[in-house]
Amino acid sequence: MRFASLGSGSEGNALLVEAQSGATTTRVLLDCGFSAKEVERRLTRLGASVEGLDAILITHEHSDHIGSALTLARKWSIPLYMSWGTARAVGADKADIDLQVLWGDEAVAIGDLSILPYTVPHDAREPLQYVFSNGASRLGVLTDVGTSTPHISAMLSGCDALVLECNHDVRMLAGSRYPQSLKARIGGNHGHLNNDAAAQILASLDRSRLRHLVAAHLSQQNNLPELAQAAMAGVLGTAPTDVVVASQDDGFAWLSV
Repeated sequence: MRFASLGSGSEGNALLVEAQSGATTTRVLLDCGFSAKEVERRLTRLGASVEGLDAILITHEHSDHIGSALTLARKWSIPLYMSWGTARAVGADKADIDLQVLWGDEAVAIGDLSILPYTVPHDAREPLQYVFSNGASRLGVLTDVGTSTPHISAMLSGCDALVLECNHDVRMLAGSRYPQSLKARIGGNHGHLNNDAAAQILASLDRSRLRHLVAAHLSQQNNLPELAQAAMAGVLGTAPTDVVVASQDDGFAWLSV
């Protein structure tokens, strides 16, 4: 199994996950928060294509995650997976697409991938995050969440790779020019993880199998890659440069587990 990011941040998010078994390849896109043209361009950069996707999965309805998902699903007849609450929020329940409704803690099989959605606290209708497995290794993803829960720690423990939100630095957010209402939303229990909160989640996990850690969904205004890396490395006991950072423009290149 391998995975790569098309881009990560408030301007758009998409993660490509691939599993191979013999001559068969399964490719799914987690979130599709860019224009259709931009998704196609960024997939090409990774040696992939929209028509080669077996499914698109959505975490929640915010524009930087849903983007062109319905357009691409309709144009290329790609199954689109999301919660019922998200489907209602974006009109997918009434769209001419192959809609597959997901429920928290109920795994689904797509080709050679087993995908486990799990519920998280975020200011969306019915948000889900995901754990991917090819039977031999596990990739956990956690972005767009305001606070940790025991359920989150249980879902992400024992993963071989982890994509973890490090949205903001507490001090940078407090000193930013954002209105107080927006600061409260971002920093609230249904907002986004700061570096310290992400580090606390990481510390709570069984990390015995962890090979790759990616800091994701960094705010371009209220965080710095080196701050996120330092927070994560402090838990891992490694060099900050061992922590991969998913950027808004370039995401990150293929990582294998």
